[in-house]
Amino acid sequence: MSHPPRNNRGHRDRNGERRENRAPNDRSSRPPYYPAQDRPETNHARDSARDSARQRHKESSCSHICSRRGIVLICSVLTNALVLICVVAAQMVMSGLTAMGGMGGFDINSNFNIEGTELQQVRDLDMQFSQMRAPGIYGGIAFSLVFGVGSLMFAVSGNKAPHHLSRKILYGALVFQAVGAVFYVVAVGLYLHFVISVNATDVCQKRERLYARSGYTWMNCNVGGADAAVAMFGLITAILYAVGAGLTFQTIRGVKRYNQDRKRHKAEQREAERREASSQASLRADTTMV
Repeated sequence: MSHPPRNNRGHRDRNGERRENRAPNDRSSRPPYYPAQDRPETNHARDSARDSARQRHKESSCSHICSRRGIVLICSVLTNALVLICVVAAQMVMSGLTAMGGMGGFDINSNFNIEGTELQQVRDLDMQFSQMRAPGIYGGIAFSLVFGVGSLMFAVSGNKAPHHLSRKILYGALVFQAVGAVFYVVAVGLYLHFVISVNATDVCQKRERLYARSGYTWMNCNVGGADAAVAMFGLITAILYAVGAGLTFQTIRGVKRYNQDRKRHKAEQREAERREASSQASLRADTTMV
């Protein structure tokens, strides 16, 4: 009777226990295999990378633009917008009721108490007065737009860590804010001087008398509330620019100190590495001699 081949039967150890056959490519001695998504160290590294990326995103989106420099620049953008609004409002208020009649919803012939030749005189005087104030409104709009857009550009471009910003941006922001502080003070003085000089003309005086006859005493030649608001917000903007220039100067000094410390640290690190290499070389030479 034939027996099955011996290589297909289980082997027995010396102690009588059965030992199963093992394939020659058995991998039980290797460490266990973990898929990429189940490896603890891979998960930990991936979570750490995700957290660091999220932290960098938060810092880049808020922390730098919400710094002291960024807040001052954002406030200066808002005050420039207020200056622009007040300049336009001052022109609309001081242009007279006849100019308001062209805006729609106001019939000058039915709502105005002036008639006849006086009405034509008021229209002519309002037109002349508006033309005399035109340089002030055009200059104020252009001035506030230029500095408002410049402040917004520097606020957006400065949304980085100070030591990551280029020197051109930092020095440009410093010069822009310093010049803005001086120019705004000068512009406010020139604007008030211009308004007072226009209000002191004969055109404004005649216009005031014609309106006063019909009971419109508020249409006078004094400095209006909108003009005063232009001056007030202009001075606030000048103060913000001065403060921003000081903060930018401190930032530039801090960046310089940071760069100097980093260079010194790198130099010390290279010196330490050179000493360690020389000591190892001398130790190796001594060992060879022995």
